[in-house]
Amino acid sequence: MISLTTARMLSELCPPKLKRSVNDRVALVSCSDYGQFEQQLGTALDSIGDVKKLVHGKTVAVKVNLAGDPRVWPSAVPGGEVFRTNPQSVRATISLLVKAGARRIRILESFFPASQEHSLWARYHLRTDQIHHKGVPIIWENIQNLGNHKHYVRRKPCNPLVYPAYHLSPALFQCDVYVSMAKLKQHWLAGVTMSMKNNFGITPCSLYGGDCGRDGNEQPRKERADVLHNGIIPVPAGVDAELDPNSPRDPGFRVPRIVVDLLQVRPIDLAIVDGVDTLSGGEGPWIPGIQQVHPGIIIVGRNAVNTDAVGTAVLGYDPLSERGEPPFVRSDNTLRLADEALLGTCDVRKIDLVGLTLDDARTKIRIGQGEGRRMVT
Repeated sequence: MISLTTARMLSELCPPKLKRSVNDRVALVSCSDYGQFEQQLGTALDSIGDVKKLVHGKTVAVKVNLAGDPRVWPSAVPGGEVFRTNPQSVRATISLLVKAGARRIRILESFFPASQEHSLWARYHLRTDQIHHKGVPIIWENIQNLGNHKHYVRRKPCNPLVYPAYHLSPALFQCDVYVSMAKLKQHWLAGVTMSMKNNFGITPCSLYGGDCGRDGNEQPRKERADVLHNGIIPVPAGVDAELDPNSPRDPGFRVPRIVVDLLQVRPIDLAIVDGVDTLSGGEGPWIPGIQQVHPGIIIVGRNAVNTDAVGTAVLGYDPLSERGEPPFVRSDNTLRLADEALLGTCDVRKIDLVGLTLDDARTKIRIGQGEGRRMVT
């Protein structure tokens, strides 16, 4: 049985509410290929300002997006990535963080099997033995379960929407700065997936997976759909049950609200959205009809809501759209929910955008068949 009580010895207070005034600026820069990623990301970071002050002398955690089990869904491009975080972008980001004075870097993701074997990262073309910097420790950690830790950390959203608290890996809080490094993608359910939706993956399947059981399962094999998306399987004993068991069992209701909850319990200090190469029509090759596209951009911001709003507009959608309007045809708009929670703004007219204009960056990305598109003007 998984021990959860000691987690309460760690901070249970909700983190300070994000303020729109922290740094609302979002940088939008061109990047034609991953060989330019470090230079162009550096330009974007300089454009939003205060990044060196943010990371100098700090431990920085970077949550990457390694969607899909590579044993089932191998890389769309040999040696590179389209729907997952690209290895070159990881190396470039680490290099820039080191140059900015970071003293330690943690690379985090949750994947199967729930093991800390470094060789598993190589399945995503991430060679941990080749991505390093002299004098700066780089820690690679799979947060799908407890891993090398003894207890989970329990954190409460200030304004919870689905669960009153979430039990997460301590690795997510053993840092001074938290970076969400996401892809610029459409999402079959959520409409779009960028830095905020990337945070959905911080929930360990050991506690929130379909085979978590009554006592938790430190060797999970099932994803989060039955627990988090559909709400048809309860969380283990000792993990906070949802606030309202009579709320809709609709994934389009639950997933956006859980994303907003998680943005409160693990705030994003820096959002990096890779739009160099990506997919249209969905988040991965398991979605029928997806196609590879080349937007050739990077989006960077200190506020995740603002950053994702710009990304949504770049894709050709209105970030203010209601449910039923593209791209949010199957779910509530996560951006609007986050805006209502005062975590940022989804109104691009209120965002200090630097670099390319939306018209310059907007790309023709097809959405699912028969769903149409509403362009931002």
